[in-house]
Amino acid sequence: MFAAIHLAEVVSTIFYTALGVGLMGVCWWLITKLAPFSVIREIEHDQNVALSVLIGAVFLSLSIIIAAVLHSS
Repeated sequence: MFAAIHLAEVVSTIFYTALGVGLMGVCWWLITKLAPFSVIREIEHDQNVALSVLIGAVFLSLSIIIAAVLHSS
């Protein structure tokens, strides 16, 4: 079972996972910096459900795009 796992596959999986998480972090930083209001305050304190759903949809779409790009390379 473990004989089929190669070191190069494990290293590339760890690298691409870190790259994807890093890109998602950069996207979150850009969203919070470019928004004309405090995104965190709107979601946490004002309980803005619409903004939460929108941010969730943005992250879902970004993760699909990042996964497709990383899978193609």
